[in-house]
Amino acid sequence: MQWYGYLLIVLAVLVLAGLVLVAPRLRRRALPPAPPAPERIPEAAPQVPVTPVEEAPPVAEAPTAQAPVLERPEPTAGRLVRLRARLARSQNALGRGLLAVLARDRLDEDAWDEVEETLISADVGVEPTREIVERLRERTRVLGTRSAAELRTLLTEELVGALDPKLDRSLSATPTDGKPAVLLVVGVNGSGKTTTCGKIARVLIADGHTVVLGAADTFRAAAAEQLTTWASRVGAEVVRGREGGDPAAVAFDAVRRGAEAGVDTVLIDTAGRLQNKVGLMDELGKVKRVVEKHGPIDETLLILDATTGQNGLEQARVFTEVCDVTGVVLTKLDGTAKGGIVIAVQRRLGIPVKLVGLGEGPDDLAPFDPGQFVDALLGSDA
Repeated sequence: MQWYGYLLIVLAVLVLAGLVLVAPRLRRRALPPAPPAPERIPEAAPQVPVTPVEEAPPVAEAPTAQAPVLERPEPTAGRLVRLRARLARSQNALGRGLLAVLARDRLDEDAWDEVEETLISADVGVEPTREIVERLRERTRVLGTRSAAELRTLLTEELVGALDPKLDRSLSATPTDGKPAVLLVVGVNGSGKTTTCGKIARVLIADGHTVVLGAADTFRAAAAEQLTTWASRVGAEVVRGREGGDPAAVAFDAVRRGAEAGVDTVLIDTAGRLQNKVGLMDELGKVKRVVEKHGPIDETLLILDATTGQNGLEQARVFTEVCDVTGVVLTKLDGTAKGGIVIAVQRRLGIPVKLVGLGEGPDDLAPFDPGQFVDALLGSDA
């Protein structure tokens, strides 16, 4: 039975050896796939109530900006004739007063004294009045004139002669050598200078000129705005500077801009000056000198208020010394009975009145014509 024991031992050894050989393979065998996880159903988002929005109406397209309609200034030819009714006050005091005296049956010394007083009260001036009366008396005596029509003719001739119809009253506004003509506008405060400057621009445009305006009145804030408004109505360009800036620099830039744009005329509005303020007058002289660096000033126009009467002569004298005034623009002539100031200005200074203002309208500035003016004063139908 001993061999049986050995057999059991051998079998046990074989079993153990088999287990040693088979166990690693069992460990290396792939595990079966894990069962799929159950599909997760997302929770439904909470329902938020939505308020319906009305559809916005279509936005209307902005209208296309239209260019402003430019005004066409009235022709200057015949303006004085059209505006003759505006001289009613001067006509009553001067024209009709003189004709009433001359129509008397007998022209004695008292009658001639009345003629002289009427002319002086109309601001004709003492010396021109004496000359007119002496010539009228002599011609009346020599010709034996007695009828009202004949006396009226003589009076017309004397008044027209006193206004010197041979004086050149045209505006020097035509460019020369490719450079625009330069017109300098001067005057005292309150004479309507800036407004008149705008009206002068309309006169030039009505006569076919192109214009650039220089707003050299930098001390009055409203002056540049006022001038810009006048210019915009007729399509003219304005050169302006900062408030309180150097007027001479603005004037210089205006002339330069006019040359660049190729316009006919540069019109420069200066600040109103009191004739007794030496410093301000010196500054006006500076404006003139600076502008002349571009070339000579073609025209210097002095704006005078006709209602100031003889005081305007002193203003004209001082401005003439500073600026070499070449022409006078007499404003507010429709508001005074002293139309004789036209004669006084010319006789005292030898400067022609070139334009007269006869109203507030934009085209109430008329080229001055001695014959038409006297006819209007005397109530002629011509």
